[in-house]
Amino acid sequence: MRVHSMNQQEKVAYMLSQPVPGLVCEMAVPTIISMLVTSFYNMADTFFVGKINTQATAAVGVVFAVMAFIQACGFFFGHGSGNFISRALGAGSYDEANRMAAVGFFSCFFTGIAAASAASVFLTPLAKLLGSTPSILPYTKDYLRIILVGAPFTMTSMVLNNQLRFQGSASYAMVGTVSGAILNIALDPLFIFRMEMGVAGAALATVISQITSFFILFAMSRRGGNIRLRWKHFKPSVELYIEIFKGGIPSLCRQGLGSVANICLNRAAGAYGGDFSDAAIAAMSVVGRISMFANSALIGFGQGFQPVCGMNYGAKKYERVREAFSFCVKVAAVFLTVVSVLGLVFAQPLVEIFRKEDPEVIRIGTLALRLQCIVFPLNAWIVMSNMMMQALGKAGKASLVASARQGIFFVPLIFLLPYFFGLLGVQMCQTWADLCTMLLSVPLGLSVLKEIRQAQEGS
Repeated sequence: MRVHSMNQQEKVAYMLSQPVPGLVCEMAVPTIISMLVTSFYNMADTFFVGKINTQATAAVGVVFAVMAFIQACGFFFGHGSGNFISRALGAGSYDEANRMAAVGFFSCFFTGIAAASAASVFLTPLAKLLGSTPSILPYTKDYLRIILVGAPFTMTSMVLNNQLRFQGSASYAMVGTVSGAILNIALDPLFIFRMEMGVAGAALATVISQITSFFILFAMSRRGGNIRLRWKHFKPSVELYIEIFKGGIPSLCRQGLGSVANICLNRAAGAYGGDFSDAAIAAMSVVGRISMFANSALIGFGQGFQPVCGMNYGAKKYERVREAFSFCVKVAAVFLTVVSVLGLVFAQPLVEIFRKEDPEVIRIGTLALRLQCIVFPLNAWIVMSNMMMQALGKAGKASLVASARQGIFFVPLIFLLPYFFGLLGVQMCQTWADLCTMLLSVPLGLSVLKEIRQAQEGS
């Protein structure tokens, strides 16, 4: 019997009884596809905009900080409510799961409206704060103005996506996400070139695809044994928001600090002045998109692990939680090693895909990508341990690891390393941040595994 054809109780029983490796893979395949396609359509914006000029390419990279913040808010409510829902379903608390789904969904939508409205009022100061140089600023404003219109739908789509995942309906989540992504890829060349809208066309294509994805995901949430979102279940309470905070704050830290890190990176790369500054920003933007694409498969695999982890932990099946974690780390390490080798060998051709016309962008981006590939396998432990902590409600430890890579370590290093090494410091900043994060995440991850083992022995 397939998961999407089951009712809620059957689905929970399935998640608690199937062999762990096969179950993780079953949950992970749709999320990997979703993450890869989503990352691919983010890259599509960079690819098509790269055909305009270097300044337009840099503008997309600059606005990515805002998009990362939008995603951070969506993941905060989505992971916060989703983690609680998976544990509640595992424990058989269906009424609590229904109420949390409504609180997470509607709270996120209202937050999106408020955030987009505030950002639109301060559009020009915001664009400058993000790291726009005078030559990049017009392109940034054109792109950002339209992106903000779709912010409430983008944020709430992530809530729907994650709530479906944590209920074991990853395939339904995939349908909504992939449909929007394919639409975006189709609309990009139409709006940018055929309708001659330039960078604004790329933004419009993104917004239309995200709104479409929202409605498809909403429809998917009303099928099968999934929780129905109803206004009557929207009964906020301090207790529920505390649960959202505990489950979502690691994602907010990870994505939110990613936004801050992107701003700092743009400002550091833009410190060199003139066309070289624009080339540096554009190069780091391209490298960021390539790295995000490679990392998206890992994130998707980890998101397949989370509902297995959460439901089995809620049902006190601790051995299955440990087995799932061990399986995921081993598979991820092998995969990332292969990806790293390919990245080292094909770094230059990958960068040339996005901006072949600018030798400086290629030169700067190639070295930065190779430096990141050296430490990429470390993310197997970093990401999986972080997702395990988050799924189990270990908010403090999960937030610390989530904050480390692009916050605690990256932000100080992006100011320190360029001071001593110039542009090379910008290029190798993420490498050093990953090394430091690994040193932090190993003892924290092991401590959580020890807690699970002790709970198993005491049960």
